[in-house]
Amino acid sequence: MIIQKQNGKVVEPTKTQRPRFKMIGKTMLGLEEVLADELRECGATNIETINRAVSFEGDMLVLYRANYTCRTALAILKPFAEFEATSTDELYEQASRIEWEKLMDVDCTFMIDSTTSGEIFTHSYFAALKTKDAIVDRFRKKFGRRPSINTESADFKFNLHITDNHVTLLQNSSGDSLHKRGYRQAVGIAPINEVLAAGMIKLSGWKCDCNFFDPMCGSGTILIEAAMLANHIPAQYYRGDRYSFTRWREFNLGDWKRVKTEENRKIGEGDFDYEIWGNDIDESVLQQAEKNLEYAKLHKDVMLHLGSFEDQEPPEGRCMIITNPPYGERIKVEDLNGMYEKLGNTFKRLYGADREVWLITSDFEAMKHIGLKPSKKIPLVNGSLDCRFMKFELYDGSRKASKQDKTESNE
Repeated sequence: MIIQKQNGKVVEPTKTQRPRFKMIGKTMLGLEEVLADELRECGATNIETINRAVSFEGDMLVLYRANYTCRTALAILKPFAEFEATSTDELYEQASRIEWEKLMDVDCTFMIDSTTSGEIFTHSYFAALKTKDAIVDRFRKKFGRRPSINTESADFKFNLHITDNHVTLLQNSSGDSLHKRGYRQAVGIAPINEVLAAGMIKLSGWKCDCNFFDPMCGSGTILIEAAMLANHIPAQYYRGDRYSFTRWREFNLGDWKRVKTEENRKIGEGDFDYEIWGNDIDESVLQQAEKNLEYAKLHKDVMLHLGSFEDQEPPEGRCMIITNPPYGERIKVEDLNGMYEKLGNTFKRLYGADREVWLITSDFEAMKHIGLKPSKKIPLVNGSLDCRFMKFELYDGSRKASKQDKTESNE
């Protein structure tokens, strides 16, 4: 070790700075700001929200931490090549010049996801096919062999993004979508996406500082995401090490283990002294929720109730209520308008003051029958459905009277 001295004092040698690079965090419409906040907590810098994604900078530690902890990320991508192309032949030529052998070995499998927009490249599949041809032809010329395609569980996943004539190639560090947490052992007919469920909880502003209730919990995704948040369980705690970055040349097993150890130490930190409840009318679906909770070892943290939402009151005291009622799409309801009317009546009759209700729906016509005016409407997407995530503030008596009481108490 080289000892340096300044003014007679020993100066510790500085550690080599880890290289920082640009990354893209993919998410769902409406969750961009939530993901930006999560990435900031991971140590990301130069954060910028874009459509269904967040651009940021960081080193490999940030990449590991973002994959492991971000609840609203679908994938973390690393751009590695950009160029212009005005035809499929030019796309092939430019892609052929990339040193793919520095990214993966000939014995590896790979796949390409492509997105195109503009008038030049109108078929994303064909653009992906030409890029695939460029890769395998380069390997065949250099090694006499070529890597194989695997669309199910590829060692390397690449993203091809083309806007007009601008081409960007990115490595998908996550592999399988990060919504696949690993705790789902059983699902109902229309389970909500885990990333969407976590995003809804974050958007509601719940700080784990009161009770939590889902009156139509289904197989329990919203409940599990709430319990994980309350117990500081990392988003991918149950996933294992199924990430594409573990096959990258720059992967450092020691750093990856260190990140997981640091995050896992936070589990159970603080005292969550509130209750998390779920309710559903379908016993078989509730059994699925119980199975998922048991797998996640959260069955002691969440209480499940069987029955109609009209009969089940939330836990006493302050309570955050978030639910995903049927939209009439995958789960058919005989009288959807009537169901939403019952929802509104139940909110007014059973829930009362100190209760905040959020629900997501794509059936805007049925929503008119709820009989309450939402104080917030946030556009979200559930699968291919255009939805609204709506907040209803509940009061004992009329809203006007409640405001008057608050004014008088402040005087």
